[in-house]
Amino acid sequence: MSVTTAPPVAAEKEPRAPAPGGEPPRRRWRWSPNQLRRWISPIALVAIWQIASGTGVLPPDKLAAPDVIVRSAWDLAVSGELGEHLVTSLSRVAIGLVIGVTIGLAAALLSGLSGWGNDLVDPPLQMLRTLPHLGLVPLFILWFGIGETPKIALIALGVVFPIYLNVHGAIRGVDPKLLEATSVLGFTRAQRIRHVVLPSALPNALIGLRQGLGIAWLSLIIGEQVNTESGIGFMINNAREFLRTDIIVVGLLIYAALGLITDALVRLLERRALRWRLNALR
Repeated sequence: MSVTTAPPVAAEKEPRAPAPGGEPPRRRWRWSPNQLRRWISPIALVAIWQIASGTGVLPPDKLAAPDVIVRSAWDLAVSGELGEHLVTSLSRVAIGLVIGVTIGLAAALLSGLSGWGNDLVDPPLQMLRTLPHLGLVPLFILWFGIGETPKIALIALGVVFPIYLNVHGAIRGVDPKLLEATSVLGFTRAQRIRHVVLPSALPNALIGLRQGLGIAWLSLIIGEQVNTESGIGFMINNAREFLRTDIIVVGLLIYAALGLITDALVRLLERRALRWRLNALR
């Protein structure tokens, strides 16, 4: 009597868990109907805009047609004029951002890590931040003249306050249990600041950087309206004199694109620098 045995059943493979500290497998990004629907209204608005301009309902001296704006942007880019103005504006924002971030971080560290520093630094900064810094343009012109200095100073001043407020609040809001644990482990003050306080303040610092970049671009728009010979603001002012609404819109779109790009770069930096926090939340 022969006995037949069934073939062994292959065990199902279990999904591999990510290695400790490693990243989970990335999912492929695909278009979904919801994402497609989000493009319907912007495309419809541009189409209505083009039709209104083509039929004369929207005169060109009020607002140029989308196709005219695209052609003007291309002509400015090909001629090199747009690149020159863009480099000038970017350099102003970069210098003002570095100055503002440096001052804001220094003030936040001095005020957050020291009681006497908090008493000396925090009151004047809290008073100054209530002032509309864009309204200080006439005073900056009297102090610094009409060159590059007032424009950069306006950008730097706008960046200081979001950096200071976010970092100062994060330092003051560190979990007391963490500080107590470092005392039990025998950490020195420098080790406590390096391993607990500064990592805890990093998320808020990046939030302050995003807010500061938004204010920096707004300050640049205002600053470049004052006696400039180059920059996106100069290009817009010059186009206004000749009723070139197409170039005005190009300049505004560039301002918007620069703001979105720099914000995306900071968010990318945030994902990289705070990867440990994302892994802990999974």
